[in-house]
Amino acid sequence: MNAITTAKISAVALLVGAQLAAATAAEAAPAPAPAAVGVAVKAPGGPHSKAAAVRITEGQVGEAAPGGTLLYPSVTSCLTVTVRLRDRGLVGAHASLFQVPGEFRSDRILSELKQRVGGRAVRAVEVRGAVGAWDPSYFTKAIESYGDGEAVPFPEAPDPGGIAAAVAAGLGQPRAVVTVQDVPDGDQTVS
Repeated sequence: MNAITTAKISAVALLVGAQLAAATAAEAAPAPAPAAVGVAVKAPGGPHSKAAAVRITEGQVGEAAPGGTLLYPSVTSCLTVTVRLRDRGLVGAHASLFQVPGEFRSDRILSELKQRVGGRAVRAVEVRGAVGAWDPSYFTKAIESYGDGEAVPFPEAPDPGGIAAAVAAGLGQPRAVVTVQDVPDGDQTVS
């Protein structure tokens, strides 16, 4: 095995280790109420607040009505993809670097998001999250789909342009409507 292959395997192992550490920490925390795709969570604002956020966890796709809000919890090694519709509605996906059991893999998430958007007019597409951890090809071949002996591509540097092009292609949208932003770990709220 050459030094470059060893370095790539080590880097992927570090990413896997970080993901497992985050999952272990999450398991040690009190379990939140189960959330299905598109579940509205009462937003802060007092007892008379009518605002609600649609919570989208790793590997899920969801939608908020015009004027609504999307909440992507615990974005660490993930990317979120929010489609802003012309009618002011939001459709979003929480793309996980590693598949969460029972949820969509990274190579299926864009097709599910595209199906949810349907033929509705799109104003913009916003990608946010751990840009440096993602190779654009993860949207077409998930890390889990590589077999023994196959080299998993590892990003040597952030590639926002490549990610934007992959998302645009996956959603069937012009590249010009897609923006990519590297944001720190934590919850993301989009309204």
